[in-house]
Amino acid sequence: MQPIISISGLSKTYASGFSALKGVDLEIRRGEILALLGPNGAGKTTLISIVCGIVNPSGGTVTVDGRDHIKHYREARSMIGLVPQELTTDAFETVWATVSHSRGLFGKKPNPAHIEKVLKDLTLWDKKDSKIMQLSGGMKRRVMIAKALSHEPRILFLDEPTAGVDVELRKEMWALVRRLRAAGVTIILTTHYIAEAEEMADRIGVIHKGQLILVEEKSELMRKLGSKQLTLQLQEPLAAVPPELAGHQLALSDDGSAMVYTYDARAERTGISNLLADLGKVGVRFKDLQTKESSLEEIFVGLVREGQ
Repeated sequence: MQPIISISGLSKTYASGFSALKGVDLEIRRGEILALLGPNGAGKTTLISIVCGIVNPSGGTVTVDGRDHIKHYREARSMIGLVPQELTTDAFETVWATVSHSRGLFGKKPNPAHIEKVLKDLTLWDKKDSKIMQLSGGMKRRVMIAKALSHEPRILFLDEPTAGVDVELRKEMWALVRRLRAAGVTIILTTHYIAEAEEMADRIGVIHKGQLILVEEKSELMRKLGSKQLTLQLQEPLAAVPPELAGHQLALSDDGSAMVYTYDARAERTGISNLLADLGKVGVRFKDLQTKESSLEEIFVGLVREGQ
């Protein structure tokens, strides 16, 4: 199946000489949720801005559903909804007016039933006649999402959509994302809440210093780069790991009450049985054990450190 967005050799160098993007290649599949992770200044927002036609690239190409995003700007842009980081709404407009106006900007005929549905989905219906200036920050964020959905886009970009919003709105937002995805909308999000990417995304892309370090299926990324830890709660604290156990990847807790064994869960042999046997030989006894897998956040931090 043809990707809904195809990015090839995309670069952006600003007049100051700063290279925000360096030869990015990326294909985005129809109907997927792709999470783009990266530290501040990595190039996430620049990438989104170029695809959405807000910023011109220095080189490379972008096609949206087979259409060059520059040569066929109107057709390509009409397929895309964008929720930017910054809250940019007309403070003196009502919620209904600003969302309806946004639909008209894309040449769509008025559709009050669709606007009503969007506002109800975002718990904005009772605020439809309120002016934007009267709304809380969280409500303004909902209005930004409503504007992005007003023209029924097939692709939705969410640039840090939950930054600064409360837990309730965050949960509502992700429930909406799931419904949109179920309806066939392709969703690309950037987020600092890596736990959200871990929960929501089908694939993960990591950007660092303007380069796409990797794009992987989330499950495959966790499998390939994740590790497991076995924590042994000791019956008696130790001052140091016995030298007889030096062949194992062991770390002692600060208070000496636990040992942590890190191993590759993909390996045919984890080494746990040998470790337990060696513990018995040197007389180290434990009263409990737990296992823990790497989180996506730990994997992400490791990737960024490698790219320094």
